[in-house]
Amino acid sequence: MEAKAVSVTDDRPSRWTFLTHHARVLVEIARDPEIRLRDIAASIGITERAVQGIVRDLYEAGYLHRDKVGRRNRYSLNLDRTFRYPTEAGLPVRVLIELFAQHDMHRNEEG
Repeated sequence: MEAKAVSVTDDRPSRWTFLTHHARVLVEIARDPEIRLRDIAASIGITERAVQGIVRDLYEAGYLHRDKVGRRNRYSLNLDRTFRYPTEAGLPVRVLIELFAQHDMHRNEEG
């Protein structure tokens, strides 16, 4: 009997992406420092509770700061913090944020 290679994409497309949810949350906060967690969740397609955990992770690791403004939070990013994975450890997260800021500018110019 000959074995057949089966592709996982035959039935449904793969759902993987290049960016983690942590990176996506950081980018959304960079786009709007006063964004609500529920809006981040809706934008990237995860639960609000997952976003809360990610924001806590980013806060505890020093990537962002929270300031209470009335009943809402205003976030500021520490863009000089470096990536955590060893192969990118020397690069500041500023590189990622600037990449998406440029993408947003091009999209706005075209729209």
